Amino acid sequence: MKTYLSHVFIFLSLFCQSCVEGNTQVQDDNAQDASKGDSIFLAGIPQGKLTNPLLEEVSGLVVSSQYPNRMYVQTDSGGEAAVYALDTLGNELGKIALAGLSNRDWEDLAIGPGPNGTHYIYLADIGDNDAKYPEVYLYRFLEPAGFQEIVSQDIQAAKLNYQGGPRDAETFLVDPISGELFIISKREQKNALYRVPADAFEKGEALLEKSQEFNFTSSVGGDISKDGRQILIKNYLEVFYWTRLPNQSISEALQSLPRRLPYQPEPQGEAIGFNLKGDAYFTISEKRNGIVPTLYRYPKK
Repeated sequence: MKTYLSHVFIFLSLFCQSCVEGNTQVQDDNAQDASKGDSIFLAGIPQGKLTNPLLEEVSGLVVSSQYPNRMYVQTDSGGEAAVYALDTLGNELGKIALAGLSNRDWEDLAIGPGPNGTHYIYLADIGDNDAKYPEVYLYRFLEPAGFQEIVSQDIQAAKLNYQGGPRDAETFLVDPISGELFIISKREQKNALYRVPADAFEKGEALLEKSQEFNFTSSVGGDISKDGRQILIKNYLEVFYWTRLPNQSISEALQSLPRRLPYQPEPQGEAIGFNLKGDAYFTISEKRNGIVPTLYRYPKK
């Protein structure tokens, strides 16, 4: 949960950072890349509004890899311990309750491979506005055909620690090809990519491995297309986009300069995800200033 003043601070910080770095070669290169990115996807098209009061704090979104016209969302700190299913017009389809869990600060969702190639929904309890929690958690469970309660014994958990102490994060990625898991921090001037060790769920705990830094801050959501070829990361103001070459890892792909994609300004947009084909992406905001959350779709040209 964020206060209005904290958002003013974030926006001013982003503006100041842009001013300070505006004359650097990296920023010039990024600006050139931005014009390329604008030609890939069209502007956002409103699909529908989320009128359920329980969905006023949506902070994560992922489209099903098995069931057409279905996506999943979750709310952040203090919300219900459940994942909600929507169609691609924003209509509610059902709810998956998660027994035995509490929503400390759930911030993102992803779908990716688990043991034996099965499809798992991953849930990232990684929010920590005050950097006070000694550990964060990832959960995963098999993507169900219907909408019912998932019993606690069918939910796997991994307790994670950051080297150097706690930090806030809201972005979680799963590579659909390798199964690698990543968390992206939020509050540093240069957000960092952390790799989750491959045996985290088997051991039940792991130390996060810092992989690299980005030239932006305030990351709040991200996704990888189902074919693994496209990567999205967004902050409150922009959507960054990378393409991935064959045989390239996610870390290697993210070392290149991102393109900027179209983004409809939202009151507090924290959720983003590709559609099943990867030829469009969706965004949803939390409710702020009386503005009801709207699902936007950005189609590829």
